[in-house]
Amino acid sequence: MAKTYIFLGPPGAGKGTQAQRLVEEKGFVQISTGDILREAVKKGTELGKKAKEYMEAGKLVPDDIIIGIIKEKLKELEGKDIILDGFPRTIPQAEALDKMLPEVGRKLDGVILFDVPDEEVIKRLSGRRVDPKTGKVYHIIFNPPPPEIEVIQRDDDKEEVIRKRLEVYHSQTAPLIEYYKKQNKLQVIDATRSPDEVYTELLSVLK
Repeated sequence: MAKTYIFLGPPGAGKGTQAQRLVEEKGFVQISTGDILREAVKKGTELGKKAKEYMEAGKLVPDDIIIGIIKEKLKELEGKDIILDGFPRTIPQAEALDKMLPEVGRKLDGVILFDVPDEEVIKRLSGRRVDPKTGKVYHIIFNPPPPEIEVIQRDDDKEEVIRKRLEVYHSQTAPLIEYYKKQNKLQVIDATRSPDEVYTELLSVLK
């Protein structure tokens, strides 16, 4: 049976980076809710049309529509190992996912929490700078831009915005951590280390 994993962790924990490596090196498919919502809207599927109405009105797309779109996607990806990134975000979504997976012939193999303290997240994200001409991303500590390049800080990389995002993350995701702990599905990885070290541990967890 194809494998199904959920990645949890705060913004800036490196979930996307790690998922990308699994996609390139191990043939996983990364499913991010935002991407598949946009794809369904673009394709003009029934659920995509419904989602579009909410998105255009600036409202959150209801859980049943998101679950429906994910279910369609999983049917398409039969036999492929997948990572759910950014979903579920809430307990009702997690419960709906538990119910839906057997319907598409899958089970949840594990939930991986990329654990990074808030202060480290703030250091990582608030240090990001972008070259507006090329879109290349630098970091004032880890990867400083050359002196001749004028870089800017994006609004969502400002400290007060990051703190707000972390508040939302903790209020939504903390209950999920407990939920999957009770199911004995949760594995915690210390994501403060280098991406290579994190990836090595991730591979041993996925075995």
